[in-house]
Amino acid sequence: MDLIAKERDRVLQRTARVYGLSFTLVSALCYLLPGAVEGAAALWGGLALYLLLAAAQFMLGISRNPVWILLPLGAGLGIVALATGLGTVDLGEGGRTAIQLLLSGSLASVAIVLTGTAWRIIGLGAAFVVVTLAALWFTSLAQPPLRTGGLLLLGWFLTGGIGMWISAGVPQVSKRIASIGRAHRAERQASELEAQRRQSARLLHDTVLATLTLLAHSGVGVTPDALRQQAADDARLLRQLRLGSTPTPQSSGSYQLEPGGEAEPVLGRTLESVKQRFGRMGLEVSWHGTGQVLLPSEVLDAFLLALAECLENVRRHSGVTQAHVTITDDETTVRAMVTDAGVGFAIADIDEAKLGFAESVVARLREVGGNARLFSSPGAGTTVVLEVPR
Repeated sequence: MDLIAKERDRVLQRTARVYGLSFTLVSALCYLLPGAVEGAAALWGGLALYLLLAAAQFMLGISRNPVWILLPLGAGLGIVALATGLGTVDLGEGGRTAIQLLLSGSLASVAIVLTGTAWRIIGLGAAFVVVTLAALWFTSLAQPPLRTGGLLLLGWFLTGGIGMWISAGVPQVSKRIASIGRAHRAERQASELEAQRRQSARLLHDTVLATLTLLAHSGVGVTPDALRQQAADDARLLRQLRLGSTPTPQSSGSYQLEPGGEAEPVLGRTLESVKQRFGRMGLEVSWHGTGQVLLPSEVLDAFLLALAECLENVRRHSGVTQAHVTITDDETTVRAMVTDAGVGFAIADIDEAKLGFAESVVARLREVGGNARLFSSPGAGTTVVLEVPR
């Protein structure tokens, strides 16, 4: 049996249990009313059968064994037989109500599980015929046959309709859930591919493109040794990428490649390492505040890489050779303010398609719950404020 059929049967069984036990409880309370039935044997024997009926209905919600379908029918008809003396004893008002609820509600609950397949519907028809014939015989003195037959037809038709509705609805719901699951997996794969593309673009921008820009400008402001070291680092990175390694940022301007491959040296995980790197490239960085940032690994990586990109923009675009970095922190946030006294620019003139600030700074920080703010104007220098959570 497939999963959808199992789930359908489980829902049918639980619905039949709740429906049947509800009517059984109300019927038993009516059965206990004074004058409902005659004789102690009918009273106590009926109560014992009510307990058996309730136990069978409870098990019907757990097991698919046909015994738990036949036993409620037998116990219910036994109650009717005891109460009416096999059709020879009239009932009080409470007894008639109890029998009506029992036949049209409690016993009719088995119709819920007798749907879903052709053989079950055949079984439903047979059970309805047997219960109807027995009920008409036993209640011939208690109420008119037309009333008994009408109540049975209404009760069994209602429960059979509930069962068929559930049988038809569960497969549709399961298919819908499966469709949503497929859409979610497709969206997740698309998101993972987009994140991979963005990481690759950042990697390319932060390393190879920066080196190519230096070469395009003949390495102005950068010593030949620093330029050769930067190009060598990029060459090793590209070689590892060709071997199928995955780059993961470790600190400012440095990536570790996993898995396998030759070991790659990485810079220290401190702000001093960023200062040393840009000092070799001709940008003097003056630090204010702490020189060691204590953050979770992924947050520290994003913070240092974004800070390095800001300093790279100062080195490349400001027209000055000095930048100031002020580090402050509190209980929840670490901040870095990168300031230069360079040419500045009009923020409204920034091309949104440029990868540098939007991806390597803003998007990178937002992925770890941080943010970046930019302040600049022509001739007044530039200030960038980076914020990340502790």
